Amino acid sequence: GGAGDAVAHPTSFEELKLLSETAGKLVVIDFSATWCGPCQKIAPVFAKLAEDVPEALFVKVDVDEVPDASAHFGVQALPTFLLLKDGKEVARFQGANEPELRRQL
Repeated sequence: GGAGDAVAHPTSFEELKLLSETAGKLVVIDFSATWCGPCQKIAPVFAKLAEDVPEALFVKVDVDEVPDASAHFGVQALPTFLLLKDGKEVARFQGANEPELRRQL
């Protein structure tokens, strides 16, 4: 048990790609970095949402750990939240925007 268990934490691009193509449920990806203040601020919110919305798959990616992630998904600023359904992008937004994150779920 404990916080953060509800969030997947891929450490390779292959793993991220597999998670992003999960069929039949909404996949929410948080592109983040340890040096990014707003990313750290929204992290506990993201973890809490993952527990509150078990029907969606929450994925947190450290862009330094998975350098190919940003380029592949066209991420230009951190944090960026990307929502995918059956591997297709349905929404994206930038910034530690809690109301927007909740609205999209």
